[in-house]
Amino acid sequence: MSESVDAATVRARLDSGPSPLLVDVRTPAEFESAHVPGAVNLPLDELDHHAGRVARDATEQIVLVCQSGSRAEQARRRLASSGLEDAVVLTGGMNAWAQAEGPTVHGPERWALDRQVRLVAGSTVLVAAAASLWWTPAVLLAAFVGAGLAFAAVTNTCGMAYLLSKLPHNRPTERVDVEASLARISRAGSRA
Repeated sequence: MSESVDAATVRARLDSGPSPLLVDVRTPAEFESAHVPGAVNLPLDELDHHAGRVARDATEQIVLVCQSGSRAEQARRRLASSGLEDAVVLTGGMNAWAQAEGPTVHGPERWALDRQVRLVAGSTVLVAAAASLWWTPAVLLAAFVGAGLAFAAVTNTCGMAYLLSKLPHNRPTERVDVEASLARISRAGSRA
């Protein structure tokens, strides 16, 4: 079985049935900004804590969604290691879904976390490089950011994104109800 599926295939399956269950692993604020209608929000850090339960209780195929596909792939691997082998990733995430003009529920506009990380990392390196013209040790700040980005790539985690997700503007107006999300996963339907 493939580990990913493109947006056109997901749209066709949603339209023709039986529909897969879409599980959006982005932060609640990202989910609130835009998501596929009917998707369940179970943020990646919460899925980490409940992967065994999701693997045990899932009643239909799960399509994992994030902004670009990276966090959804992390979620797929965690679910696979917990025994759920047939979960797949929406290739390209919400970016690809939007390009395919898939139906989307829109809320308050927020920048995606990966975009915020690029802004903060790029700005920090730019300021450090400029400051190093007058104060040489400032170049160490740029090196620190570069090392952090390399570490993020190797481990497929991002400490800066985690920290940015805790800022007030990245908080949703309502908290995600993890138990309700898990209940939707377990009662979503019968597997084909």
